Amino acid sequence: MSPSNQETRLEDKIREALKRALKQQQKVEVSTLRLLLAEIKNAEIAQQKPADDNKVLDVIGREVKRHRESIEAFKKGNRGDLVAQEEAELTILMSYLPEQMGRAEIVTAAQRVVEAIGAKSPNDKGKVMAQLMPKLKGKADGKEVSDIVSELLAAR
Repeated sequence: MSPSNQETRLEDKIREALKRALKQQQKVEVSTLRLLLAEIKNAEIAQQKPADDNKVLDVIGREVKRHRESIEAFKKGNRGDLVAQEEAELTILMSYLPEQMGRAEIVTAAQRVVEAIGAKSPNDKGKVMAQLMPKLKGKADGKEVSDIVSELLAAR
């Protein structure tokens, strides 16, 4: 099994955080973590086996993406109250992801993959992304990675 068995599983850490939030009556954290655990449970049902840390990271990543999209939509709709709520929930979700990579780190990783597979044009973006995303899983926003790869390949 994975090395995470020696440490606490990510899902267990989320459950412990939910217990603490319930005791401290932190409503936003409670609702966010309950929703996250429900999404993890749905993923387990879909794959018909318990979720490992990688699957939990996938679920968290999807929720982060959904929150970012909601924030953009609410900003366009001048709904500051909902933007603030989504941002608070996003902060909680982000705390369970590995430290996020900066743009320079993503560019460096993307350049390595481009060189390694010999990508020559924007037509090779799919190949680059297929190699790059597993390496950056949970550490970088997929849209940002996609934009950077497009820029790198357009400059070739």
